[in-house]
Amino acid sequence: MKNVKTFNDILEDADKLPLEDQEVLIDILNKRIHDDRRKEILRDIKSAQDEFSKKQCRPVSPEDLMKELLS
Repeated sequence: MKNVKTFNDILEDADKLPLEDQEVLIDILNKRIHDDRRKEILRDIKSAQDEFSKKQCRPVSPEDLMKELLS
């Protein structure tokens, strides 16, 4: 059987670390989150570029875009 930790278990384990290690953990997690967000943005950009190159979307003015978003 796999040893699965809950979110609360992880928080409790982190609380047991010395403060300096907790700060290092926070830095590592922040860097991983930022990296994952960058990858997500890059995937979105590539998808949008692919759609545009296949003529599956059309350029619109900011005004038209706002009208569409607010309708």
